[in-house]
Amino acid sequence: MTLSELTNDAIFLLKKLIETESFSSDEDRTASLIEDWFKRYKVAYKRTKNNVWAINKNFDERKPTLLLNSHHDTVKPNAAYTKDPFKAIIEDGKLYGLGSNDAGGCLVSLIAVFTYFYNESDLKYNLVIVASAEEESSGPNGLNSMLSVIPKVDVAIVGEPTLMNLAIAEKGLVVFDAKVTGTPSHAAHPNENNCIYKTIKALQWFKDFKFEKSSEVLGDVKLTVTQINGGTQHNVVPAEVDLVIDVRVNDKYTNKEVTEILQKLAPCNSIIPRSLRLNSSSIPVDHELVKAGIAIGRSTYGSPTLSDQAVLTCPSLKLGPGDSTRSHSADEFIYINEIEEGIKIYVELLNRVIA
Repeated sequence: MTLSELTNDAIFLLKKLIETESFSSDEDRTASLIEDWFKRYKVAYKRTKNNVWAINKNFDERKPTLLLNSHHDTVKPNAAYTKDPFKAIIEDGKLYGLGSNDAGGCLVSLIAVFTYFYNESDLKYNLVIVASAEEESSGPNGLNSMLSVIPKVDVAIVGEPTLMNLAIAEKGLVVFDAKVTGTPSHAAHPNENNCIYKTIKALQWFKDFKFEKSSEVLGDVKLTVTQINGGTQHNVVPAEVDLVIDVRVNDKYTNKEVTEILQKLAPCNSIIPRSLRLNSSSIPVDHELVKAGIAIGRSTYGSPTLSDQAVLTCPSLKLGPGDSTRSHSADEFIYINEIEEGIKIYVELLNRVIA
């Protein structure tokens, strides 16, 4: 079993994953394809709902544990696709198909790398791999549900498209539901407490507000109003307007702190977070994984996009083949050579740290 053979098999697996529908919470068939890989390579594995996971053959409880994780669920294809999203098409070195870039290429690369190291003895780290479900929906049966099932994790590599550069920090996410209330009335009558007009002030406040603490790696907290809803008919002033605010949190604040600030200052009658569990994440720049990545020529950056890193409490590094800007786009693709290079870089990185 050579690395070249594993790479070819990984690309073939990705083609099969593309051609198998796997929307969040409905990944049972892609989970079975991943099981087939482990069976073929005689890797002892387990399946917990639609999460497929395994530990290296010579797992030693006395050693620290490195998690390799990526997901096999996808979003639904958008209407702008010109190619069949469920057809693995190779053109000009590109492998097209839904989930090819986010995060199929990362997933099959990590599966190949785990398999490459599976039988090794005397590794400095244990290896655990989780091919997880429900990442795109942040659902209850994804990686978050596996942390009490798998061995305790000391550090993690989360496979998301980063052009194989080192995302050493990732912004967290809090989604808020806010209300601006007023006096309901007939549109023909005077009303000095029209909630729709009051919303203008609230929108301007959200547009202008800046959190004080900026991060060297992740920059500012980013606050964006993404939805607004109010009123049901032309001649009625409604009692309230509903807003949805998307807040991307840097590593200078906890989600709880951001919530407390907005609840104190925002000119809304109520502002309530949907969840506080999707926190920012990071890994120290002097961690051996980061230093090994820099030594082999990879650059570091802070990622504005959310991944399964958000549910981890250990240091974690986001790293994978593909380009984040292609994720969720029409005619999604990954270059074949990105997968080939990605597997080599993963192996070179781990050889410096765990071998």
